[in-house]
Amino acid sequence: MNHPKVRKAVFPVAGSGTRFLPATKAMPKEMLPVLDKPLIQYAVEEAAAAGIEQMIFITGRHKRAIEDHFDRNPELEMLLQAQGKTKLLDALRTATPPGVNFVFIRQPEPLGLGHAVLCAQAVVGDEPFAVILADDLIDAQPGVTAQLVQSYEQHGASVLGVEDIPLADTGKYGIVATQALSARDERVTHIIEKPAPEEAPSTLAVVGRYVLRPEIFDELARTQRGRGGEIQLTDAIARRVSQGEVVAHRFSGTRYDCGSKAGFLAANIAFGRKQGLID
Repeated sequence: MNHPKVRKAVFPVAGSGTRFLPATKAMPKEMLPVLDKPLIQYAVEEAAAAGIEQMIFITGRHKRAIEDHFDRNPELEMLLQAQGKTKLLDALRTATPPGVNFVFIRQPEPLGLGHAVLCAQAVVGDEPFAVILADDLIDAQPGVTAQLVQSYEQHGASVLGVEDIPLADTGKYGIVATQALSARDERVTHIIEKPAPEEAPSTLAVVGRYVLRPEIFDELARTQRGRGGEIQLTDAIARRVSQGEVVAHRFSGTRYDCGSKAGFLAANIAFGRKQGLID
C-alpha cells in the first residue's frame, strides 16, 4: 500500500536551555557546536538526507540566531571568495541543504513539546511529518529520520525512535510496552511519560525522533496540560496506541544526549575522533 510521502519536519527549538547557562543566555542551545557545526545543522542535514523538503522551526524569544544561520550571508561569502578560502565558502553554503525551504513559527508561550508540535499544524496540514529534537544528536548511517521514514512507509503507522536504557533512567523518558513485528519494528501497546522504575512497562525509551500521522493534531488539540503543566506529546500518542497505529523502531546508531553537559562533551570527543582530530 502506498502512503503519503513524508515531506515536512518539525523542529521544536523554543526551549530556554537552562542547563547550559550562562552559555545559552544569548545563544540558543541548538546553536551550540559539536566541532564546527551547531546541533541544529546536524538535525537539518539528517532531515534533508531523509527526503524532507520543508523544515518547520517552532521558535521562541532569543532564537533569531537559528533563522540567521540558515539564511545567506552574501558579504561573508564575498569575503571568503576574495580570500580564496574555497573550502570555508563551500562549508558555509552547504549549511543550507539544496532543495529545501524553511518556515519559522513563534510558539506564543512555553507549554511543552506537544504544544510546540501543535503550533505546526497550519503548515503541515493533512500530511505525515517528522519531529526532530536537535538535543539528541544521533550518529547513524542511514540517518535515524530516514530509518523511521522507511518504517512508516512499510507500516503506514506513526513511528517512534526508541532504544533500551538503564532501568534507573526511566523517569527521564517516555517508555513503551511493545509486541514484536520484525527485527527492529514493534507495535506499541502502551506508552507512559517518565515513569518511576517500579512503574515502567519496559526499558524501551522514546528519544527525539518521530514520524507522525496528521491525526496527532486532533489528539493534541484535546490534550490537557499534564506533567509539569505542559501539553505532553506522549499523552496524545497514547490515545493513538489504542487504534493500533503506533510503531516503535529500534534505530541503528549512537545517540548523544546533547541536552546534558556530559552528553555534549561525549559527542564532541566522539566526532573529534571520527575526524582524526584527537586520539
